[in-house]
Amino acid sequence: MTKSKFQNPKPKTQNPNTQHLKPKTQHHSMDHCKKCEEEITGNYCANCGHPKAPQKINRHYVMTEIGSVLNFEKGFFYTVKELVLRPGALVRKFIFEDRKGIVKPILFLIVCSVIFTLVKQAFAFDNTNVLLNVYDWKKTLVGKIVYAILDNSGYSGILMGVFIAFWVKVFFRKHSYNYYEIYTLLCFIIGISTLVAALFGILESISGYPVFQIGVNIGLLYIVWGIGQFFGKKKVINYIKGLISSVLGMITIIIAFAFLKVLIEWVI
Repeated sequence: MTKSKFQNPKPKTQNPNTQHLKPKTQHHSMDHCKKCEEEITGNYCANCGHPKAPQKINRHYVMTEIGSVLNFEKGFFYTVKELVLRPGALVRKFIFEDRKGIVKPILFLIVCSVIFTLVKQAFAFDNTNVLLNVYDWKKTLVGKIVYAILDNSGYSGILMGVFIAFWVKVFFRKHSYNYYEIYTLLCFIIGISTLVAALFGILESISGYPVFQIGVNIGLLYIVWGIGQFFGKKKVINYIKGLISSVLGMITIIIAFAFLKVLIEWVI
């Protein structure tokens, strides 16, 4: 009998060497944001804006970062420019509107302090005599502490902001700003006053004339001006309150160190 052409073919025998292999299945993995764990369908997370993958570090990346630092439309120089021209408007923008392109306040103060320290070392001017010669604490234990703080202006700037912000909050208590928002303002404007002091330190070193104290005074007046600009530039009373807050803040620092002196002497 002849085989029918419709007869089922014999099943193919599987190669014994490949019996242990499982058939491949296709998996469609979902990309998720590394920051908020949301699903990403494009190059950026639709929820938080975090990029799908960080940009590759190459020549283009480095040049872009350098350009962003030197750019007057964003970054450090943009922050400095706006703080010099419109400190109140910039800080209000940072608090309420858009923080993109503006250096964070504490980071800004630290960067300004680092610049001051580098300039001080390069041009060898003395900034400690501004306070220590007046109160003659340089040989005492507290004087050494004060000297260390002034010699590292980042600490003195942060500390000054803490005390001045307290008094600003007291005198402007009718406004809705909380203490931390006021401290943000102080970080920005104290950073600029630190840069002004560094500039006059350079002028003193080059010219030989004692102009550093003038720079310190201009920096303090800028702090007063910045406070007034923030709370309402058209009201003279705001500048007066800013002046009183600044003076009381510095007096509070002196009282704090005097208390520390008494406490240390009592303990020892």
